Amino acid sequence: MLLSVVVPVHRAQGYLRATLESVLGRGPGGLELLVVDDGSRDGSARIAAEFAARDPRVRVLTLPGHRGAGPARNAGAAGARGRYLLFLDGDDLLLPGALAAIDDRLAGSEPDVLLLGHDHIDWWGDVSTPAPAPGADGFSAGTPRLFRRAFWTAHGLRFTDGPYEDVLPVLRAALLASDGGTLDTLDRICVRHRIRRSGTFATTPGRHHFAILDAYERLLAATGHDPRIRAARTRHLRAVLADPGRIAPEDRAAFHRAAALPGSYTAHRAREAARTGRARTRAALRRRKKTVRARVMRAAYRADLHRPLDPDLAVYGAYWNRGVACNPAAIHAKALELAPHIRGVWAVSSRHRDRMPPGIPYVIEGSRAYWRAMATATYLINNSSFPGGFTKRPGQRYLQTHHGTPLKTMGLDQRAYPALTNGISFERIVAHADQWDFSLSANPHTTEIWDRVYPSRYEHLDLGYPRNDIFFTATPERIAAIRQCLSLDPDRTVLLYAPTHRDYRKGFVPHLDLDRLTRELGPQYVVLVRAHYFYGRSAGLDCSRVVDVTAHPSVEELCLVSDALITDYSSLMFDYACLDRPIISHTPDWAAYRASRGTYFDLLSGRPGDTPGAVATTEDELLELFRTGEWRSARTTELRAAFRERFCPYDDGHAAERVVRRLFLSDGA
Repeated sequence: MLLSVVVPVHRAQGYLRATLESVLGRGPGGLELLVVDDGSRDGSARIAAEFAARDPRVRVLTLPGHRGAGPARNAGAAGARGRYLLFLDGDDLLLPGALAAIDDRLAGSEPDVLLLGHDHIDWWGDVSTPAPAPGADGFSAGTPRLFRRAFWTAHGLRFTDGPYEDVLPVLRAALLASDGGTLDTLDRICVRHRIRRSGTFATTPGRHHFAILDAYERLLAATGHDPRIRAARTRHLRAVLADPGRIAPEDRAAFHRAAALPGSYTAHRAREAARTGRARTRAALRRRKKTVRARVMRAAYRADLHRPLDPDLAVYGAYWNRGVACNPAAIHAKALELAPHIRGVWAVSSRHRDRMPPGIPYVIEGSRAYWRAMATATYLINNSSFPGGFTKRPGQRYLQTHHGTPLKTMGLDQRAYPALTNGISFERIVAHADQWDFSLSANPHTTEIWDRVYPSRYEHLDLGYPRNDIFFTATPERIAAIRQCLSLDPDRTVLLYAPTHRDYRKGFVPHLDLDRLTRELGPQYVVLVRAHYFYGRSAGLDCSRVVDVTAHPSVEELCLVSDALITDYSSLMFDYACLDRPIISHTPDWAAYRASRGTYFDLLSGRPGDTPGAVATTEDELLELFRTGEWRSARTTELRAAFRERFCPYDDGHAAERVVRRLFLSDGA
């Protein structure tokens, strides 16, 4: 076996899947992938186990608790069987053709150390290639490299405990290979380091980064103060000092002195100040002027920010101020039951105030009452965002509930589809995520995606979707009452047609001839049509055979009264799976949708867990599914069961209770 790839894993759930796929999908057969679970408490271990179950090249090693990257890499190296070792982080990527190029390079010779080209990609998607330092010749701890395993073992090379664990073994190996062995370079970019915005050692400023000084002291002692190591030390320490993600401004002078770097820190600070001043000037030029009324409101809001927080006030919002709905509505209702001391008030647009149920307190967005509530509420709960921008105060707790499991790309992943982002500010997306304290998730897939596309320091709450509780708790009597309210014959089969919106189309234009569908299905069926909320309160259909339920206040109630769901790419399919009723995917424009919007998995693959049931790409195919009964066959039932297992593991009818206890009562029950 040529290569052992060692990947230590800790809190990498949003990135690990792509890392493992980049190794397994690009290399020759002669490799093994050792994933070392370093006591990770997120979904990383589950992802690693999933890959190991389906690919014999993957082995998972589990450490007893969190030990750190150094011990994790050492454990992987000790269990490796390949001739060469390659150490990657859980958020690194191997680029296309990299392993094939490595294989070709090692076919002609076997150096002790092989340096690999690399680049960086930040959370905005900008790629940069670090310029090689003059005279570095492999003496840079950040350069990825292969180590001949026999060489690594013979010299007793091991990563150290604690921060900067790679400094000593990596640079000592470079010294040994340069002086008595062989050190070579593959002139090709093979590894891409994904720079995460937060949540990693490298993005957390503090005095723990002073540990690099001790790492180099030990290395210098072990190498007789070799001048090449001294030069490497100077380069590395200057890079750490210049990185705001590592050395905090108040610690820079102390680090500069402790590092004994040449030159005056005052001069260094002057250069940094000049650069920062230019950046601030550019930012100031981009600010827009406020309207007179907005300035007055903001001034009052700033005054309110000095008021004490109300420990019993919670502000709710849903779907960009459209009223009481979704997860926030279910949380509000459960809070009235379990935490009656919490006073809930809803933020709503003046255009949608008529949607507010009687007796539910609300404030109009942008009003004086709205800004007072936002300034003084201790709890903020929303499935989208609060209007107008607000200052998150110390002591406020913001729960982002979201409003669906992602099939289409979301957050920062949308950058790959600029034609459809309609001027979205990704800076604002990230700034918004910075305000969250908690992010609610209905399944592991969602947690993985949110962790990566909304990079910040919030806590994931894997508690299920409160809006889906009703699917487990609704009684037959309640369902019958809803059907009666909608004038639905209890003996007819009810089909809910709920397609999603298209970014590239204005107005609701169904991909079905609904008149033909209802005519050919016959009188035993009734079709409810629910247009996406982006299209307003009516589907605007000219078809008397269907029932337009777009204005109905609760999509959950519509799901309850239906016998099956017909949809395309709507996230409603994931919620509907909780009911364990047939889901029919009508996807006539799947290729175009996937190419223009991007998706996280292939809905039409037919693989268990990907496809929720029967699939039709044309009207004729859809009608044939009903004629033959395939829409509710044994095969589609099995697909639905796998889909439900993957996307509904946390939903059991008690999600709202768990959220209320975690957010308002803090007992974690």
